[in-house]
Amino acid sequence: MICDMLVIFDVEGVLLNAEYLPVLASLFGPEKEKEIWDITNKGIRGEINWEEGLRERVHALRGVKYHDASNIAQNLEIMPGARELCSFLKSLDWKLVAVSGGFTIITDRLYSELNIDKIFSNDLIFKDNKLVDVTIKVTSDKSASVRPYVEENRFSKEEIIVVVDGANDLKLFDLSSFTVGFCAVNVIRDRADIVIDKKDLSLLIPIIKEKFKIKINS
Repeated sequence: MICDMLVIFDVEGVLLNAEYLPVLASLFGPEKEKEIWDITNKGIRGEINWEEGLRERVHALRGVKYHDASNIAQNLEIMPGARELCSFLKSLDWKLVAVSGGFTIITDRLYSELNIDKIFSNDLIFKDNKLVDVTIKVTSDKSASVRPYVEENRFSKEEIIVVVDGANDLKLFDLSSFTVGFCAVNVIRDRADIVIDKKDLSLLIPIIKEKFKIKINS
Protein backbone atom coordinates (compact mmCIF):
# COMPACT_ATOMS: atom_id res chain seq x y z
CA MET A 1 0.00 0.00 0.00
CA ILE A 2 1.27 3.45 -0.91
CA CYS A 3 1.57 5.69 2.14
CA ASP A 4 2.42 9.35 2.61
CA MET A 5 0.23 10.64 -0.20
CA LEU A 6 -1.64 13.95 -0.21
CA VAL A 7 -4.90 14.69 -2.02
CA ILE A 8 -5.78 18.37 -2.52
CA PHE A 9 -9.42 19.21 -3.24
CA ASP A 10 -11.23 22.32 -4.30
CA VAL A 11 -14.45 22.76 -2.30
CA GLU A 12 -17.34 24.41 -4.18
CA GLY A 13 -18.21 22.28 -7.18
CA VAL A 14 -15.99 19.45 -5.94
CA LEU A 15 -16.48 18.50 -2.28
CA LEU A 16 -19.69 20.53 -2.14
CA ASN A 17 -22.31 20.27 -4.87
CA ALA A 18 -23.03 24.00 -4.76
CA GLU A 19 -21.66 27.51 -5.11
CA TYR A 20 -22.38 29.27 -1.83
CA LEU A 21 -22.74 32.93 -2.78
CA PRO A 22 -25.34 32.37 -5.53
CA VAL A 23 -27.41 30.33 -3.06
CA LEU A 24 -27.04 33.12 -0.50
CA ALA A 25 -28.08 35.64 -3.14
CA SER A 26 -31.38 33.82 -3.60
CA LEU A 27 -32.46 35.46 -0.32
CA PHE A 28 -32.65 38.72 -2.29
CA GLY A 29 -34.62 37.26 -5.19
CA PRO A 30 -33.92 35.94 -8.70
CA GLU A 31 -32.36 39.12 -10.10
CA LYS A 32 -29.69 39.25 -7.39
CA GLU A 33 -29.10 35.51 -7.73
CA LYS A 34 -28.51 35.91 -11.47
CA GLU A 35 -26.14 38.85 -10.84
CA ILE A 36 -24.04 36.78 -8.43
CA TRP A 37 -24.08 33.72 -10.72
CA ASP A 38 -22.85 35.84 -13.63
CA ILE A 39 -19.88 37.11 -11.62
CA THR A 40 -19.21 33.65 -10.16
CA ASN A 41 -19.13 31.97 -13.57
CA LYS A 42 -16.82 34.62 -14.98
CA GLY A 43 -14.44 33.93 -12.10
CA ILE A 44 -14.64 30.15 -12.56
CA ARG A 45 -13.84 30.56 -16.25
CA GLY A 46 -10.98 32.96 -15.47
CA GLU A 47 -12.55 35.87 -17.35
CA ILE A 48 -12.20 38.42 -14.52
CA ASN A 49 -9.76 39.17 -11.73
CA TRP A 50 -10.73 36.60 -9.15
CA GLU A 51 -10.12 38.67 -6.00
CA GLU A 52 -12.02 41.67 -7.36
CA GLY A 53 -14.88 39.42 -8.40
CA LEU A 54 -15.06 37.88 -4.93
CA ARG A 55 -15.18 41.26 -3.22
CA GLU A 56 -17.81 42.45 -5.68
CA ARG A 57 -20.02 39.45 -4.94
CA VAL A 58 -19.69 39.77 -1.16
CA HIS A 59 -20.31 43.50 -1.21
CA ALA A 60 -23.45 42.94 -3.31
CA LEU A 61 -24.77 40.76 -0.47
CA ARG A 62 -24.07 43.13 2.41
CA GLY A 63 -26.76 43.01 5.04
CA VAL A 64 -27.39 39.26 4.99
CA LYS A 65 -28.00 38.08 8.55
CA TYR A 66 -25.46 35.71 10.08
CA HIS A 67 -28.20 33.26 11.03
CA ASP A 68 -29.35 32.99 7.42
CA ALA A 69 -25.80 32.77 6.08
CA SER A 70 -24.91 30.02 8.54
CA ASN A 71 -28.11 28.05 7.98
CA ILE A 72 -27.54 27.98 4.22
CA ALA A 73 -23.88 27.04 4.69
CA GLN A 74 -24.70 24.07 6.92
CA ASN A 75 -27.23 22.75 4.43
CA LEU A 76 -25.17 22.83 1.24
CA GLU A 77 -25.15 19.38 -0.34
CA ILE A 78 -22.03 17.28 0.00
CA MET A 79 -20.99 16.16 -3.49
CA PRO A 80 -22.28 12.66 -4.32
CA GLY A 81 -19.49 10.16 -3.75
CA ALA A 82 -17.42 12.53 -1.60
CA ARG A 83 -17.96 10.60 1.62
CA GLU A 84 -17.08 7.32 -0.08
CA LEU A 85 -13.96 8.74 -1.72
CA CYS A 86 -12.67 10.45 1.43
CA SER A 87 -13.35 7.34 3.53
CA PHE A 88 -11.40 5.25 1.01
CA LEU A 89 -8.47 7.67 0.98
CA LYS A 90 -8.32 7.84 4.78
CA SER A 91 -8.31 4.03 4.90
CA LEU A 92 -4.99 4.30 3.07
CA ASP A 93 -3.72 6.76 5.70
CA TRP A 94 -3.47 9.47 3.05
CA LYS A 95 -3.69 13.13 3.98
CA LEU A 96 -6.59 15.22 2.68
CA VAL A 97 -6.44 18.98 2.20
CA ALA A 98 -9.17 21.31 0.95
CA VAL A 99 -8.45 24.77 -0.44
CA SER A 100 -11.33 27.10 -1.18
CA GLY A 101 -11.91 30.55 -2.53
CA GLY A 102 -15.03 30.31 -0.40
CA PHE A 103 -15.36 30.76 3.33
CA THR A 104 -14.84 29.09 6.68
CA ILE A 105 -18.60 29.28 7.22
CA ILE A 106 -18.98 26.57 4.56
CA THR A 107 -15.71 24.68 4.93
CA ASP A 108 -15.40 24.07 8.70
CA ARG A 109 -18.01 21.29 8.64
CA LEU A 110 -15.80 19.29 6.26
CA TYR A 111 -13.31 18.48 9.02
CA SER A 112 -15.82 16.16 10.63
CA GLU A 113 -18.10 15.25 7.72
CA LEU A 114 -15.31 14.25 5.31
CA ASN A 115 -12.38 13.82 7.73
CA ILE A 116 -10.33 16.53 6.02
CA ASP A 117 -6.96 17.13 7.69
CA LYS A 118 -6.41 20.78 6.74
CA ILE A 119 -8.59 23.43 5.13
CA PHE A 120 -7.59 26.78 3.65
CA SER A 121 -10.38 29.32 3.00
CA ASN A 122 -11.45 32.94 3.40
CA ASP A 123 -13.45 34.67 6.14
CA LEU A 124 -16.73 36.49 5.82
CA ILE A 125 -16.92 39.50 8.14
CA PHE A 126 -20.13 40.12 10.06
CA LYS A 127 -20.88 43.22 12.12
CA ASP A 128 -23.95 43.40 14.32
CA ASN A 129 -24.83 39.96 12.89
CA LYS A 130 -24.92 41.31 9.32
CA LEU A 131 -22.53 40.60 6.44
CA VAL A 132 -20.26 43.56 5.70
CA ASP A 133 -17.05 42.34 4.00
CA VAL A 134 -14.57 39.54 3.34
CA THR A 135 -11.00 38.82 4.44
CA ILE A 136 -9.18 37.16 1.56
CA LYS A 137 -6.59 34.62 2.68
CA VAL A 138 -6.82 32.31 -0.34
CA THR A 139 -6.08 34.22 -3.54
CA SER A 140 -6.43 33.22 -7.18
CA ASP A 141 -3.09 31.44 -6.68
CA LYS A 142 -4.40 28.68 -4.41
CA SER A 143 -1.03 26.95 -4.52
CA ALA A 144 0.40 29.80 -2.42
CA SER A 145 -1.91 28.80 0.44
CA VAL A 146 -1.15 25.09 0.24
CA ARG A 147 2.57 25.16 -0.52
CA PRO A 148 3.76 25.79 3.08
CA TYR A 149 1.76 22.72 4.23
CA VAL A 150 3.28 20.67 1.40
CA GLU A 151 6.79 21.75 2.28
CA GLU A 152 6.31 21.34 6.03
CA ASN A 153 5.12 17.77 5.53
CA ARG A 154 7.73 17.08 2.86
CA PHE A 155 5.41 15.86 0.13
CA SER A 156 7.03 15.52 -3.28
CA LYS A 157 5.21 16.28 -6.51
CA GLU A 158 4.87 12.53 -7.13
CA GLU A 159 3.02 12.15 -3.81
CA ILE A 160 0.31 14.73 -4.52
CA ILE A 161 -3.04 14.40 -6.30
CA VAL A 162 -5.13 17.47 -7.15
CA VAL A 163 -8.90 17.37 -7.78
CA VAL A 164 -10.41 20.66 -9.03
CA ASP A 165 -12.91 22.24 -11.41
CA GLY A 166 -12.23 25.97 -12.02
CA ALA A 167 -9.69 28.17 -13.77
CA ASN A 168 -8.65 29.70 -10.44
CA ASP A 169 -7.48 26.21 -9.38
CA LEU A 170 -5.00 25.87 -12.23
CA LYS A 171 -1.85 26.78 -10.29
CA LEU A 172 -2.49 23.86 -7.94
CA PHE A 173 -1.50 21.63 -10.86
CA ASP A 174 2.08 22.85 -10.41
CA LEU A 175 2.19 20.98 -7.09
CA SER A 176 1.06 17.64 -8.45
CA SER A 177 2.09 14.83 -10.76
CA PHE A 178 -1.49 13.49 -11.06
CA THR A 179 -4.29 15.95 -11.73
CA VAL A 180 -8.05 15.41 -11.95
CA GLY A 181 -10.58 17.71 -13.59
CA PHE A 182 -13.96 17.17 -11.95
CA CYS A 183 -16.89 18.50 -14.01
CA ALA A 184 -14.34 21.10 -14.98
CA VAL A 185 -14.07 24.16 -17.22
CA ASN A 186 -12.14 23.80 -20.47
CA VAL A 187 -8.80 25.14 -19.26
CA ILE A 188 -8.75 22.50 -16.51
CA ARG A 189 -10.00 19.73 -18.82
CA ASP A 190 -7.19 20.50 -21.25
CA ARG A 191 -4.50 20.25 -18.58
CA ALA A 192 -5.78 17.46 -16.33
CA ASP A 193 -4.47 13.91 -16.51
CA ILE A 194 -7.96 12.52 -15.87
CA VAL A 195 -11.38 14.12 -16.41
CA ILE A 196 -14.56 13.04 -14.62
CA ASP A 197 -17.72 14.46 -16.14
CA LYS A 198 -20.31 12.95 -13.79
CA LYS A 199 -21.04 14.47 -10.40
CA ASP A 200 -19.89 11.41 -8.45
CA LEU A 201 -16.53 11.59 -6.70
CA SER A 202 -16.58 7.87 -5.96
CA LEU A 203 -15.73 7.36 -9.65
CA LEU A 204 -12.22 8.42 -8.68
CA ILE A 205 -11.75 5.38 -6.41
CA PRO A 206 -11.09 2.78 -9.16
CA ILE A 207 -8.95 5.30 -11.03
CA ILE A 208 -6.71 5.76 -7.98
CA LYS A 209 -6.59 2.01 -7.33
CA GLU A 210 -5.39 1.42 -10.87
CA LYS A 211 -3.00 4.37 -11.01
CA PHE A 212 -1.28 3.57 -7.73
CA LYS A 213 -1.64 -0.24 -7.87
CA ILE A 214 -3.63 -0.38 -4.65
CA LYS A 215 -4.98 -3.70 -3.49
CA ILE A 216 -7.43 -3.78 -0.59
CA ASN A 217 -7.47 -6.94 1.47
CA SER A 218 -11.00 -7.91 2.47
